[in-house]
Amino acid sequence: MKHYEEILSKIEEYNTIIIHRHVRPDPDAFGSQYGLQRFIQAKYRTKHVYAVGDSEPSLAFMGTPDKIDDATYEGALVIVCDTANAPRIDDTRYANGDALIKIDHHPAVDQYGEINYVNTGASSTSEIIYDMIESLGATEYINREIASALYLGIVGDTGRFLFNNTTPRTMAIASALLTYDIHHTELLNQLGEKDPHLMPFQGYVLQNFELEDNGFCQVKITEDVLKQFDVAASEASLFVNTIADLKGLKVWVFAVDEGTEIRCRLRSKGIVINDVAADFGGGGHPNASGVSVDSWETFEQLAAQLRAKVQ
Repeated sequence: MKHYEEILSKIEEYNTIIIHRHVRPDPDAFGSQYGLQRFIQAKYRTKHVYAVGDSEPSLAFMGTPDKIDDATYEGALVIVCDTANAPRIDDTRYANGDALIKIDHHPAVDQYGEINYVNTGASSTSEIIYDMIESLGATEYINREIASALYLGIVGDTGRFLFNNTTPRTMAIASALLTYDIHHTELLNQLGEKDPHLMPFQGYVLQNFELEDNGFCQVKITEDVLKQFDVAASEASLFVNTIADLKGLKVWVFAVDEGTEIRCRLRSKGIVINDVAADFGGGGHPNASGVSVDSWETFEQLAAQLRAKVQ
């Protein structure tokens, strides 16, 4: 409660507030960012509140990032949502504001804010934003748009409530958000939709995963595969959980060659793997992390450490 009051006090102090989140945004990055933006706009109608960063076509239905010039940061409060370490903040201008706040649920890697609120017990940063609003007695300002953003953020980071970060508190918050007539079935359909041209690529993933007897699995997507199926690297990443229902699966890595780097998405069923991600300069949740490596040779080293987790 004390941290929430400090955050609210800072928000009340500034007329311009700029909200950032991490690169390669997922539903929780957008959900917490847009949810907080819309809450501040609803509660303080005269403030100028911006949500910045690159867009993500697959999540465009959640909102459109704002475009602002450098001068907007002068005398502004900057809030970064859902980002453990500063190098992953989308838009490096985050440091150009007058004050900086971090709100996150990932294990603390880099406490870069003047106020750092990190709750690793929360399923998502979207859950934290709702908890803050409720704790401050401000739920009267929640509307359908705010509730929709936060609900999608929670759904995204809990894998539609299938992951073990789903708690009774998570479910209670989701239940509360449903009371705002958010049309959750339509939202979930939009969240899961994929363009028809991507389906052949999904078939490739299902035919080319490498599952080992010990429960380790890897999927390697090279540049020629992306070209063959006319799929962008960001689109390929949508299929990281395509193999999640494999019987006997314990740990898997989904690697996509993005040209300048190989982006590896690490997942597990109850086995801590974010320490491996950290060893290679990445990070994330205990059962869902990410890291980029510079070559397929380095990828094999990463895979070896993940494989050791299940031996």
